[in-house]
Amino acid sequence: MRPVESSGSAMHCLLCLHVLLLWCLGVQMFTAEENVDFRIHVENQTRGRDDVSRKQLRLYQLYSRTSGKHIQVLGRRISAKGEDGDKYAQLLVETDTFGSQVRIKGKETDFYLCMNRKGKLIGKPDGRSKECVFIEKVLENNYTALMSAKYSGWYVGFTKKGRPRKGPKTRETQQDVHFLKRYLRGVVQIQRPFKYTTVTKRTKKIRPTKPG
Repeated sequence: MRPVESSGSAMHCLLCLHVLLLWCLGVQMFTAEENVDFRIHVENQTRGRDDVSRKQLRLYQLYSRTSGKHIQVLGRRISAKGEDGDKYAQLLVETDTFGSQVRIKGKETDFYLCMNRKGKLIGKPDGRSKECVFIEKVLENNYTALMSAKYSGWYVGFTKKGRPRKGPKTRETQQDVHFLKRYLRGVVQIQRPFKYTTVTKRTKKIRPTKPG
């Protein structure tokens, strides 16, 4: 009977060794994943269009760190001189892609905030151009910067007097391009109704949600 016991002990040791090797391999893989920089992946994803995901539409103001006022879309003219609650400072912001690309439209004028090839901020009645798409960047100081999706490295920025800065003269580190999102008091955020499919044994129908 002793050879049988010896063989059983050897098998037990081999099994323990196998489990230990698998555990060590798992730790190594977990450590490697911790060291992965996902910022590059996110940045690449935000540059691509997303025509499948549901669009989010929000209403808020953008407070300029330098002017101490809010961005205004005054038709074709753009400024950062709006007081809190000013009708021209109320902006409809729609997500355009993976999550950080947005289109910004003045609620009062229906003009879009855009940046032309010279880096000048202008308002356009049609916002389908890529010149009207901006990449939202949340900075370490909790401010938000808006970089042109078409002209990389060019940002929405304003002087202390609320005048627009040209894109080529802006940098992410400048206070001129730093903004805070400010929601209007007592205003419920806008959410577009969407359709979902409910499947039952009896029927298969598309039932639209009822707006709250």
